[in-house]
Amino acid sequence: MLETIWGALLDSLIDGAKLLPFLFLTYLLMEFIEEKAEEKTEHIMKKSGRFGPALGGLLGIVPQCGFSAAAASLYAGRIITLGTLIAVFLSTSDEMIPILLSEAVNGSSWDIIWRAVLIKVVVGIVFGFVIDFVMNLRKKGDGHLHIHELCEAEDCHCEKGILHSTIVHTLKVWIFIFLITLMLNLVVAFIGEEQIKNLFISIPIVGELVAGLIGLIPNCASSVLLTELYLEGTITSGCMMSGLLVAAGVGILTLCRTNHHAKENLGIIVLLYISGVVGGILVGMTGILP
Repeated sequence: MLETIWGALLDSLIDGAKLLPFLFLTYLLMEFIEEKAEEKTEHIMKKSGRFGPALGGLLGIVPQCGFSAAAASLYAGRIITLGTLIAVFLSTSDEMIPILLSEAVNGSSWDIIWRAVLIKVVVGIVFGFVIDFVMNLRKKGDGHLHIHELCEAEDCHCEKGILHSTIVHTLKVWIFIFLITLMLNLVVAFIGEEQIKNLFISIPIVGELVAGLIGLIPNCASSVLLTELYLEGTITSGCMMSGLLVAAGVGILTLCRTNHHAKENLGIIVLLYISGVVGGILVGMTGILP
C-alpha cells in the first residue's frame, strides 16, 4: 500500500511540475495586463475576440494540458470568450499525441494521429464559434475585462508588485490542483484499470457517454487510459474521441479554482460534456477514424 501511495504522490508531483510554467506565465501575463495595459488590451480583445475560438482550437493541440489551465484562468479574468475556452478544452490533446506517437510503428498509426488531432481541432473550433454566436445573441455579460475582480477574489495583495501577485496566484492554484490530482491518482491506483475496462464491456451501447464521463476526470490519466483502451481494441474510435474531446486535463480544476461562479462552472462542464459526446458520436457514425 505504501508503494502505491508513493507512486501516486510521485506521479502527482511530476504532473504538477509540468504545469507550473504554464500557470506562472499565464498569471504573469494577466498581472501585466492589469498593471500596464488593461485599457489597450480591452480594446484589442474587442476587435479580435471573435476569432478567439479558431486560435484556441489551434493552441489546444499542443500535447500538454497546460494550455487548458491557462485558458481557464484567462476566462476567469474575462480575457477570452466562453467559446474560446470551450474550443481550447475540446482541442486539448493532453497525453494523446505522445501515446499515439509511441505506437506509430506503421502507416496506419500515423494516419490515426493526424486524423485524431484534426478532429479535435475542427470540433473545438466549430463548437467554439457556435457557442460565441449564441452568447452574442443572448448578450450575456458586459464585454469588459475583469482581471481585477479575479485578483481581489484571490486576495493576492497586488499592490506588492506583479511578481509577488503572480507567485501567490500560481501557488494557490497549483496546490489545489496537486491535491485533487493526488486524490484521483490514488483512486485509479486502488480501483485498477481493469475495472474501468469492464465498464465499457458491460455497457457498450452507451460507450460514448461513459467515455465522456471518464474524460471529465480532471487528470492527465484519463486521456492516457482512453487512448490505451482504444489501441488495445477495448473501445471504439467514437468512444475514445468522446472522452478525449471532453478531457481538458487540469483545465476544469483551474476553472473551478479561479472562476468564482459555481453555477456558471457547472454549466460550462455540462456544455463541454455534451459537445464532446456529440463529437464522439459523429466520429463513430461517420467512420472518420478507424
